[in-house]
Amino acid sequence: MTHDHDLVLRPTEAQTAAALAPPPGRTGGDLVVETLRSLGATTVFGLPGQHALAVFDAVGRSDLRLITLRTENNAGFAADAYGRITGEAVPLLLSTGPGALMALPALAEAAAASSPVIAISSQVPVAGLGGGRQGYLHELRDQSASFREVVKSVHVARTPSQIPSVVAAAWESALTAPHGPVWVEIPEDVLRSETLIPQVTGMDATPHELAPRPELTALAAHWLSRASRPVIIAGGGVIRADAAGKLKQLAERLHAPVVTTFGGKGAFPWTHPLSLQSWLEDRHMTDFLEDADVLLVVGSGLGELSSNYHTFFPEGRVIQIEADLGKLESNHAGLGIHADARLGLQALLETVAEREDPYAPDRVRMVLSAIADRLSGQDVALEQELLTSIRAALPARSPSFWDMTILSYWAWSAFDAKHPNTMHSAQGAGGLGYAFPAALGAAVAEPGTPVLAVSGDGGAMYSIADLATAKQHDLAVTWLIVDDGGYGILREYMTDSFGRATATDLTRPDFVALAQSFGVPASTTTAESLREDLSKSLSEPGPSVLVLPTALKMFAPTHV
Repeated sequence: MTHDHDLVLRPTEAQTAAALAPPPGRTGGDLVVETLRSLGATTVFGLPGQHALAVFDAVGRSDLRLITLRTENNAGFAADAYGRITGEAVPLLLSTGPGALMALPALAEAAAASSPVIAISSQVPVAGLGGGRQGYLHELRDQSASFREVVKSVHVARTPSQIPSVVAAAWESALTAPHGPVWVEIPEDVLRSETLIPQVTGMDATPHELAPRPELTALAAHWLSRASRPVIIAGGGVIRADAAGKLKQLAERLHAPVVTTFGGKGAFPWTHPLSLQSWLEDRHMTDFLEDADVLLVVGSGLGELSSNYHTFFPEGRVIQIEADLGKLESNHAGLGIHADARLGLQALLETVAEREDPYAPDRVRMVLSAIADRLSGQDVALEQELLTSIRAALPARSPSFWDMTILSYWAWSAFDAKHPNTMHSAQGAGGLGYAFPAALGAAVAEPGTPVLAVSGDGGAMYSIADLATAKQHDLAVTWLIVDDGGYGILREYMTDSFGRATATDLTRPDFVALAQSFGVPASTTTAESLREDLSKSLSEPGPSVLVLPTALKMFAPTHV
């Protein structure tokens, strides 16, 4: 008797091998791209270079979206912003030597801001590795050493079979709290070599959760529940952990005032009765924070800008929840809780007792009123007016990116971000030229949402070439350039410190004509017309430039 299953034709060994064999012509570059796609990447940033061409060839044959900027540093800023906006790991493709080194400032900013950038760089052929001086194009004695003290981790592949695991390990590192940029390095001949490895599928790179130790959160909850004057400082870690809702719950349960750091803008509602806003560069705020008997610091290391230039010395107990182990108690002794901000706040919400304090909103109003009175005695109405106009013109959910310029320094303290993860600046590492390319990255991340970039004329010159990128990809970024004839903040610092300024006055182009030469709409605006002009620019599709010729000044410092 013949059974049906006896009639099934099973493939021969040769047929099985043929089915499993990879298609011809696949290279190490394909392994990079297949691994990235398997891990969930949809968009990559970068610039092609001779040693990295195999990766770019593979990208061109894939469904990845490639955004090429005009310098590696700007590509890094764009990738950084994409990572901040989406919370996803984002690949940055670089070539060897000068191309890689050009991205160092951007990776330093990504590190300071805990942005999950996966920098994937080519390297000279394997035969040229090991520190010998063999004269390969772009040869460095130890390329990865240039990045090791900047990025979170370094990952090196020396054979095609190592590529999937190396890229997956880098991906996992970048997305494990604290997020951060990572470095992957693969020699040119490894990227070009044909591979027998089957197509990469099903890669796993699950980030590790960083949960707090329960005995630490139990003690923290005990202190907070019994505090007389608790205050919360919320940093960028709250934004990155998507923990603004839990922060608000905890503040309201404790009736604790909340001040956000400049990196934590938007983590707490600006007009909430318990909101101290972001006035950390003010002695009234510094005194208020020092007076707290229990100070809860979440997602901040209380560095220079968050401590009024290290003039802040807390007098009460300090509780610090921080994912970056190196920041625990780095500036102030206290109860350090090594944890992701979201998990740390959740643990406190599960254990802290409700606390009544009907006078907390009054104390908040007194501090903000004292700050307003201090400013009213200075000639800074123009600067405040400009921020008011920008806030009125910018849609509440639109991201904004601010360069290292006077108006940005004002915005750190005085601008209402409206929502978490909508205001970003380069104040982590403090490099010029961040705002515009970062805004381009955000526009890629959120197509259809208008994005604002704010630069001074000096910082703008770092990014002019990427007007071509904005036009090429039709990205909805409005670039506001405040033109004061040079490096305005450095001019002010030098004049105050040395009685005169040197090398701060600059020859500039006609920014309007220059933008128009790229096919980007551009015009000049004034303080009086800024709100209307900005609203119009943000409402129209594609890129645009507004130039505001004016000289601004900072509010008087309180740390000197």
